[in-house]
This record gives sequence, C-alpha cells and structure tokens, in this order.
Amino acid sequence: MATADLKEFTERIEKESGVVHALQQEIGKAIVGQQYLIERLLMGLLAGGHVLLEGVPGLAKTLSVKTLAQAINTGFQRIQFTPDLLPADLLGTLIYNPKTGEFSTKKGPLFSNIILADEINRAPAKVQSALLEAMQERQITLGGQTYPLEEPFLVMATQNPIEQEGTYSLPEAQVDRFMLKLKVVYPSKNEEYEIMERMTSGKKIVINPVAQPADILRARETVRNIYVDEKVKNYIINIVCATREPEAYKLKDLKGLIMYGASPRATIYLNVAAKAYAFMKGRAFVTPDDVKAVGLDVLRHRVIPTYEAEAQELTSETIVKKVFQEIEVP
Repeated sequence: MATADLKEFTERIEKESGVVHALQQEIGKAIVGQQYLIERLLMGLLAGGHVLLEGVPGLAKTLSVKTLAQAINTGFQRIQFTPDLLPADLLGTLIYNPKTGEFSTKKGPLFSNIILADEINRAPAKVQSALLEAMQERQITLGGQTYPLEEPFLVMATQNPIEQEGTYSLPEAQVDRFMLKLKVVYPSKNEEYEIMERMTSGKKIVINPVAQPADILRARETVRNIYVDEKVKNYIINIVCATREPEAYKLKDLKGLIMYGASPRATIYLNVAAKAYAFMKGRAFVTPDDVKAVGLDVLRHRVIPTYEAEAQELTSETIVKKVFQEIEVP
C-alpha cells in the first residue's frame, strides 16, 4: 500500500472507528466495567463472527447484548433455550390456510439481526443444530424455500459453567462456528459498589441509538481491507499448526496432551479478529500483538485436551498460552 493510500486509509479508520467509541460509551451507561466483554462483543460485530459467552449468572451477559442492539438501533431477539424447545421455535413454521388451501410462512425469532441464545446448552442437540445453517450460511430453509438473513446478523450465546444438570454439551461442529469464546468474570470491588448504586437508585437508564446497521456494515468493509503482512499471516499459520503437531514446532511438553488441534476456521478467525482489533485501536495494519490479544478467545474452544492433560489439570487455555509463549514472534 502506497504511503498516500495508507494515510488516506488511516484517516478513514479513525473516522469510522469513532462509531465503536460512541457505542462503548453508550453501552457504559447500562454496564459497569466489563470492558473486555464489551470490546469483544463489538469485535465480533465488526468481524461478522458469532460469540459464545461463558460465565456464572448475574454478570450482565444478557444485558450487554441487549444494550448493544439498542445502541445500534437494530433488531434484537432473546431466545431462552429450554429442554422442551423445538427447532420450529427458532426457525418458524408453515401454517395451512383451509380457505385458500395454501401454506403461509410464519418466521421465527431467528429472523432478526442480533440474536441472544440464552443458556444454549439447556436445549437438546436437534435445537442447537437448527442454529447451524443460520450461523454459517446466513440463511434459513423453511418448507423447501431458502430465506437470506438480513445483515448484520450475529448470534451471541450464553452458557452457565456451574450448573450441568439438565444440560446438553454443545456439539464440536457448533462450537467451532463461534468466532470467539469469552470467559466473563466477576466485577472488581469498586465496580460492584457502582453496580449496587446504579441499580438501586430507581433511575431509568435510557440507551440512545448512536449507530445504524449501515455504519456497522461500512465498518466491516473497512476491517476487511486492513493490511496483514506475510510474516503475520505465517505467524497465524504456525500458531494453529502447532496445536495440531506440537512436536514439529519443538513443543515436546505438549506431546500427548492435545486430542484435537484447532480447525482451519481458527486460521480464518485469527486473521479476521486481529483485523477488527487493529481497527478498534485505529490502525490500518495488524501486528503480532493483535494476534496475541485475540488468540485465547479464538482458540480456547478449538483445542481439545486429552484425558492425560485433564488428569494433570491442564486446560485448553493452558495449552494455548504455552503455544503462544513458544512460537517465534515475527
């Protein structure tokens, strides 16, 4: 990229990333702290990748997603996943009209922009898999007819890590379709005090739309054009391949600890997420530090440890951190 073009593109990024800062500020009216969560939700939105949120109840996961949708002035649907949920409850169904003898389509809640799949692991596999086509293909098939979903379309799912009774593990194929898996943690002591003050004051919090769907789609186009050097691309490839063949990358400590390494989607999402992160920081190019910043969120649900690793109390996060420590940074 020529110097003049780079300068022009950087100015464009500075202008368009203002939308991100406006969204962060507006969401901050309702959400205390949780900067990591808000930043990653916006990253998923800019990169067009779905997000899986894991955390104990009461950490503002649902409120964050709802507030984000309000601030963008876009469609929002919350679907509470339960064991008796049916695929038609998500996708919709065909209704027969006896007067005309024809079927009409009643679209389900997935026909929206931002979808909150609350406690996704409470529903059986048949319902979870109903999300797959919508998440991957951005379309839904009903009665032999395919309906494209309106952009921006984003699934943000939550799951509770502590209550496993009556839950169904997400299939690997579905987990892999989430660009990011976030671990949401407790607020700090000062943030907890602010939450208590704000939520017990009785004042209504009004969220104003500070962006439009068109702004997000325009920002996505800019994110796609952010420059990634060959050395950074090879760095991404080396990280992903090291999770599959650790010995080939001199990671002998990880021998026998990884059952399955990261899929090719990890390579794609590391690239796209790093671009979105660079955009949010106002840069026209990706650095290795950008890849490191998003790496754990992209890889933690894609690296499956062996029973031997679990016996040593090693998690996928420990393994991913080890890979990042050992792979040479360009």
